[in-house]
Amino acid sequence: MTTLIIYALALALFQLWILPASFNIKNLVYLLSNRDGDVDTSIIYGRVIRAAANYQESLPAFLALGLLSLHMEVDLTTTATAWLALRVAYVASYSAGIIYLRTAIWLGSLGCLVSMAMQLL
Repeated sequence: MTTLIIYALALALFQLWILPASFNIKNLVYLLSNRDGDVDTSIIYGRVIRAAANYQESLPAFLALGLLSLHMEVDLTTTATAWLALRVAYVASYSAGIIYLRTAIWLGSLGCLVSMAMQLL
């Protein structure tokens, strides 16, 4: 479980910093500045930012459940792995603009969090 928590945090780094920066490289001077004012960004950049915001909403629940599983010595690795895989698929589908698949993936990741919680009861 510890490895999955580290992978989830690595995905946060990738999704919250590296991916948005890579889609906004044309505004490098802005990224290195105090970021005063607005800049033109792409549609994909906006999607990546919104997917990152969604990840920030679910990551605390995942981390709490993962840490509880370690403390309670309950093996949640299968469900946690599924959650992590679905979150990777979510950012990919959101970035590509695949709306219905993205929603199904999000529901699956939410189901994983519920399942993790239920396994801890």
